Amino acid sequence: MKKTSLLLSLFTSVMVVQAQKTLAEAETYATVDQAVGNIAFTHDGQLVYSHHPFFAPEIRVVKFDKKTNTTTPFPNLEWNTPRATDDNYLSNVLGIRNDENGVVWMIDMAQRDNVTPKIVGWNTKTDALERIYYLPKSAVPAIAQPNDMVVDTKHGYFIIADEGIGNGGDGSKAAFIIVDMKTGKTRRVLEGTRTTKPENTPTVINGKHLAVNGKDLFIGNDGITADANFEYIYYGPLNGPKIYRIKTVDLVNEALTDADLDSRIETYSDKPNNGGMSIDKEGNLYLTALETKSVAVVMAKDRSVKTMIQDENMVWPDGVSYNHVDGYMYVSAAQVNHGAVFNNGKDKSTKPFYIFRFKPVVEGVYFR
Repeated sequence: MKKTSLLLSLFTSVMVVQAQKTLAEAETYATVDQAVGNIAFTHDGQLVYSHHPFFAPEIRVVKFDKKTNTTTPFPNLEWNTPRATDDNYLSNVLGIRNDENGVVWMIDMAQRDNVTPKIVGWNTKTDALERIYYLPKSAVPAIAQPNDMVVDTKHGYFIIADEGIGNGGDGSKAAFIIVDMKTGKTRRVLEGTRTTKPENTPTVINGKHLAVNGKDLFIGNDGITADANFEYIYYGPLNGPKIYRIKTVDLVNEALTDADLDSRIETYSDKPNNGGMSIDKEGNLYLTALETKSVAVVMAKDRSVKTMIQDENMVWPDGVSYNHVDGYMYVSAAQVNHGAVFNNGKDKSTKPFYIFRFKPVVEGVYFR
């Protein structure tokens, strides 16, 4: 074989291998000036997202206009304006989800202002407040960091994943927070147990450990989603090699103790250190893989882990959500690891911040 033919063959082989690395193409949907946290959608498919609270944004949540590439405060400026007269504003928001009724639900962790943690629901069909659920200290202690949630309208519960790293928490008391949609009753379950607390799998990005003052940061219960019928809750600590699942009816059952719940938890699959989690109608799980600038997928057919998309600009992929109008999964890139606390006091994040989208394996589940 001639040298040129050999080189061409090798080049073609490399290109084929590279093409097989991911199951889909990552499309840059938008570039914006502030870090994007979690993503949700209005009833007609407009993009709503939290500005990542790690960077203390002035406007907590925004709606994005693709035509003009601009944002407006969501649900309005008043709700994004702190004040001393009442608690009815957004203090510190990361977790944001929409339900099938067009309501966007936002978790206010309330760590920036002296207000009560809460879940705020805004009806995007009527452009009006749906309801506020205030979260008591018994369920959200000082070390809590309620990060993400499932909005289970079938059984009538918010199921919140609490990372356990608020106000100096080390993740060891990570938990679930269960909120009854009808009564507002709130409970804390599985605190500091084997599937909610982090394991010793440090976050390492480009060879650098995610650490504060030289100490690795370990984050507990983080990514969470539910299947299309709300039969199972899928979850796992950010720092941990496994995804777990439990039947929803068990997790919300007040008669079951933590020991009872633990015995009903199934180790579902392997996973990378991950942030957000979503799912499609066949049960394939989509996870933001922090260390590899990618979104991984756990295939329902055999629970194998594959790379769905990957992009050099996908630095700290955080939230991943499905848009029921255009059929794409959307994912943010928050650059959290470039923040000052992880870089000797210097903020190394750079504009622009990216929002990507991709086609899932099959139709996604949008009301999560």
